[in-house]
Amino acid sequence: MTRIAESELIINKDGSIYHLNLKPEDIADTILVVGDPNRVHKVSQYFDSVDFEMNKREFITHTGTYKGKRLTVISSGMGTDNVEILITELDAIVNIDLKTRERKKKLKKLNIVRIGTSGSLQAAIGVDSLVASSYGLGLDTLMYFYKLAQSDFEKNFAQNFQDFMQLGFTPYCVEGSKGLTEKLAFDMLKGVTVTAPGFYAPQGREIRTSIRYPRLVDELSFFHYEDNWLTNFEMETAGYYAMCRLLGHEMLSLNAIIANRITQEFSKNAEKTIDNLIKLVLERV
Repeated sequence: MTRIAESELIINKDGSIYHLNLKPEDIADTILVVGDPNRVHKVSQYFDSVDFEMNKREFITHTGTYKGKRLTVISSGMGTDNVEILITELDAIVNIDLKTRERKKKLKKLNIVRIGTSGSLQAAIGVDSLVASSYGLGLDTLMYFYKLAQSDFEKNFAQNFQDFMQLGFTPYCVEGSKGLTEKLAFDMLKGVTVTAPGFYAPQGREIRTSIRYPRLVDELSFFHYEDNWLTNFEMETAGYYAMCRLLGHEMLSLNAIIANRITQEFSKNAEKTIDNLIKLVLERV
C-alpha cells in the first residue's frame, strides 16, 4: 500500500493532523460545522458534557455528548479554501492511518451538518427563515483543481448559469445529502444555495470600489433552471458538498436567513434565529 509522503500529509509531533490538531479519538462520527469560531460554544453549551476541546487557528473543536449521542462541533472560518482543509483533514483522521501514512482498506463515512447564516435571494423568503440547501452552486474555482463527478442536471444547471451571467469560468453544482435532508430538514424551505468566493463584490455589495456585476442580486433572484431557483447565498456550502462527494461523506447545509437582499432587510433577531436552528439540529441529529 502506498505511503503518503510527509510533505503531502503533515502530521504534528503529537500524532495529530496538521491544521486541525486532532487525532481519531478526538472526533465523533457526526460533526456539526459552523463558520464563526465563537459559535462553537453556542452549540456545545447545550451538550450534556464536553469531553474534548482544541483551539487551533480558526478551527475550534468541541466533542461531547447530547442526550447520549456523541457529537463534534467545529468551526471552519469563512470560505471554501478553509472548507477544503477542514474536510480533507477530517477525512484523513478517519480514513488514513496517521502512524503508517497509508490509506485504510475499510473507509468510514462521516455525517456532517453545517449550521450557518445566509442571505435570501427571494423576497418571499423572509429574514429568520430556515433554508436547507438541496444543491450548492459554487462560484469559486476550488473544483477546477479536482476531478468532480457531476450529474447531467448539475452540469446543465452550472452551464446555464454561466451562460446567463456570461461568466468567464464554469461554476460547479452539487447536490446535498438526501438522507440528511429527510432526517433534519423535512419541514424546511429547500432550494439552491449560491456559494460566493467573497462577501462584498462576489455578493453584489459595492462599498468603495467599482464592481463588475452591480445588478448581481437581481440577476441571481431571476435565474432558474427548470423549476429550480436560487434561494440564498453564502460562502461555504458548495465547497462542502463537493469535497464530501469526492471523499464519500454525507453533508447537509442548513441556513438561518438573517438578511434579505431583495427587500434589504436584516434580522432584528439574528442570534435567536441561529439559536433556534442549533437546538433544532441537536434534537434531530
